[in-house]
Amino acid sequence: MSKFPPALQNLIDRFSRLPGVGPKTALRFVFYLLKQPKEEVAKFAAAIDAVKNQIAVCQVCQNFSEKNPCPICADSRRDHSLICVVAGHQDLPVIENTGEHHGTYHVLGGVLDPLHGITPDQLKIKELVARIQNANGKIKEIILAMNPDLEGETTMLYLTKLIKSFGKPIKITRLARGLPMGSDLEYADEVTVSDALKGRKEI
Repeated sequence: MSKFPPALQNLIDRFSRLPGVGPKTALRFVFYLLKQPKEEVAKFAAAIDAVKNQIAVCQVCQNFSEKNPCPICADSRRDHSLICVVAGHQDLPVIENTGEHHGTYHVLGGVLDPLHGITPDQLKIKELVARIQNANGKIKEIILAMNPDLEGETTMLYLTKLIKSFGKPIKITRLARGLPMGSDLEYADEVTVSDALKGRKEI
C-alpha cells in the first residue's frame, strides 16, 4: 500500500518514468510543485500541454519545430548544399550554437545499435536518402556528426557506404579534432564542437 495519496503517488510515478529520474528525485519534484502557487503549477501544466499540441516534426530535416518546414530549412540564407547529419534532436543546438555551420541539418532519431534492436529502418535514413535523391545533384557535402563511440562509428560507416553507392559527387566528412573517442556530442562545449567542425575530415 502506498504511503502517499493516490493523486500524489500517480504524479510521482509519472516523474519516475522520465530519463535519469529515480523515485527520490521524482518525490522532490512533486513536493516542489505542491509548494508552488496554483498559477505556477497551471503554467507548468500548460507548457507540457503546448509541447504535445504545438510542436511537430519538420518534414525536411526531422527536427522538432512549430512550423513545417522549420525556420532553418526555410531560411534561404542557409547553404542548402550542405547537410549536417546528427543522431538526436539534442545534438542540433550544440552544433548550431557554435556559429560554424551555415548549412542545414538532418536528425536521424538515434544511431544503429543491432544489440538493442535499432536497425536502419527505425531511423530517419530513408528520409535522408530521399533528400539527397530529390536534390538533383545540389547536395555537395554531408557532415556526419555522430558521437565517436561504437554505435556512432557504425552509423557513420553505414551512411558513408550508402551515400557513396548513389554514385553522386558528394563529399562526406566527419567531425575531427576536439572530440575524444567515447565522448558525447550532447555534453561537449561549443569551443570543442567548433574545432571539430572546422577540422572535419573527408571519409
